[in-house]
Amino acid sequence: MRELPSTPTPQSVRTCGAIRARFEAQGGATRLARAYETGGWRLRHPHSAQGCEAVIVNTGGGIVGGDHIALAFETGPASDLTLTTPAAEKIYRSESEAARIDVTLGLEAGARLAWLPQETILFDHAKLTRRLSVDLAADASLCIVEMLVFGRLAKGETEICGAFRDSWRVRRAGKLVFAEEARLEGAFAPCLAQQAIGAGARATALVLCVAPDAESKCETMREALAPFEGVLDCGASAWNGMLVLRLLSVSPEPLRAAILKAHVMLSGRAMPRVW
Repeated sequence: MRELPSTPTPQSVRTCGAIRARFEAQGGATRLARAYETGGWRLRHPHSAQGCEAVIVNTGGGIVGGDHIALAFETGPASDLTLTTPAAEKIYRSESEAARIDVTLGLEAGARLAWLPQETILFDHAKLTRRLSVDLAADASLCIVEMLVFGRLAKGETEICGAFRDSWRVRRAGKLVFAEEARLEGAFAPCLAQQAIGAGARATALVLCVAPDAESKCETMREALAPFEGVLDCGASAWNGMLVLRLLSVSPEPLRAAILKAHVMLSGRAMPRVW
């Protein structure tokens, strides 16, 4: 990894942003019950024909080293919530500290929640630590989509360095059912070139579905995603009421197309309009 100056990110450009919100089912519709926003992060609610669609907006336009973002969402019994973002999240170059994003999701009895942010783009020398923690009731349904892009590929930025750590913990009825750990440091390209890691990919996607019928869709999903042009590799696994999809590509566009199809097949719904 190329050495960086040791000058810390100035306090004046750091952000401590947060959103905390709870949604509840009321009169056959899901509505915002309470919300807290700070540090330039906002929650918006465009009209949605199904459930409640909430859009997370970063008014700062990106994330820099030293930023700490905490997002926490609760869904009450029988509520139906989709969370998304209006554009890709950009992680800028950091000269010292890593940016940190903590996401906490809670699903109560019979709730449905879809976590569908658009892709995260790591710029050269970006540093990001990201944690996702989910607690869901035994009969709740969850869909998570996370896409990661290594470099500003449209600018030819493919040989980048940085640090990325990602940690997922999903608990159903209080029991840990899914754990994921990823860590890349230094030059990303040599790691991503390895067949067992990225097979030359510069964009990756992970889809997790936890639902009563998730396992039954595994074979159909494999058949549907296999022919996508531009997807280097994809795989689907199902166990214990869960379905996990992993996809690799040299660019994000084929992954977006594959994710759109996968989401429709898993949920019977189109992606949010901002996608």
